[in-house]
Amino acid sequence: MTLLMIDLDNTLIDRDAAFRLGVTEFLAAHELPASDVDWVMTVDASGYAPRSVVAQAIIERHPVGLVEEEIVDFLRRGAREHARITDDTAAALSEVRAAGNRVVIVTNGVVAQQTGKVAAAGLDRLVDATVVSEGAGSRKPEPGIFHAAAEAVGESLAGAWMIGDRDDADILGAHRLGLRSVWLHLGREWAQSEYAPTHTADTVAEAIKHAANA
Repeated sequence: MTLLMIDLDNTLIDRDAAFRLGVTEFLAAHELPASDVDWVMTVDASGYAPRSVVAQAIIERHPVGLVEEEIVDFLRRGAREHARITDDTAAALSEVRAAGNRVVIVTNGVVAQQTGKVAAAGLDRLVDATVVSEGAGSRKPEPGIFHAAAEAVGESLAGAWMIGDRDDADILGAHRLGLRSVWLHLGREWAQSEYAPTHTADTVAEAIKHAANA
């Protein structure tokens, strides 16, 4: 049995694709230029920009008729409502759990937002637990959130794997704890020199199977 800890945004789900759909709907609803979707995606920085900063940028670009609270609400809902997983990811999760492995989603963010994505994507039926930084009181790459993930399913971190797309959160966190890791490269080259993932994968389904069978 292996404990697999897996990141959520841009790992299990394509967070940016989900957010893009939400942005497209928001722009259409407010009769704003559809071409602004790329600009909003850039400002959003894959969700790492504070919601208030993104909202203020949109208001400055379109100062008439927009209210910050409404924009922030959209920013919180956009990626959540459109969160989906691929059939290959669902199959891989089902396969490794059927083999006796435990799967825990480990994600930075707000509990309501992240668990909303998990539910919308149907991941709540495919994993054993979800641990969110807000609830855990610790953020990746801090060790506390990884210990919380293991405790959520009554396991230890010995022999565990971390799978994710962020070198500075997922892989660094695993490295600091001496855990094995799989980096979802998403077409990027590994750039860190002080640490590296145990394995690099093209897809999260491939990553899940590799970790479970290593």
